[in-house]
Amino acid sequence: MQICMEPIGYVRNSVNSPVDSGWSKVESTIVLREDLTAALSGLNAFSHIVVVFWMHQAEPSTMLARRPQNRNDMPEVGILAQRSKHRPNPIGITSVPLVKISGSSIVVRGLDAIDSTPVLDIKPYYPGFDRLPEAQVPEWVNRLMGNYF
Repeated sequence: MQICMEPIGYVRNSVNSPVDSGWSKVESTIVLREDLTAALSGLNAFSHIVVVFWMHQAEPSTMLARRPQNRNDMPEVGILAQRSKHRPNPIGITSVPLVKISGSSIVVRGLDAIDSTPVLDIKPYYPGFDRLPEAQVPEWVNRLMGNYF
């Protein structure tokens, strides 16, 4: 089965190629299609949103395992145990603070998507769905994320 989607908007920021750290300093504007402006009604009452995007410069990968960020201090793990762009379908999802909404544009901070990234969906952040206090990660994830945001 093939699934086709049309972007609802695009990311605009100063990052032109993927980077592995410093995303907390990046402010991005998500410019939605004009016909979706009314869909933003009420979103400004939320402090955070979840952005679903297509990592358009990442080629779909057949790689099944690798070291995260190709770092020698990381274990080799399956690609589905990582948040890497090297995936069968290069879909990204990130929860970010909502800075402001103006017209059909959403300004966010910390979105780890480069300039011109197609946005597939926006969802409000619901702590009941999106934050799981009992969630656990392996030790290497904490080391990997040390400078990411």
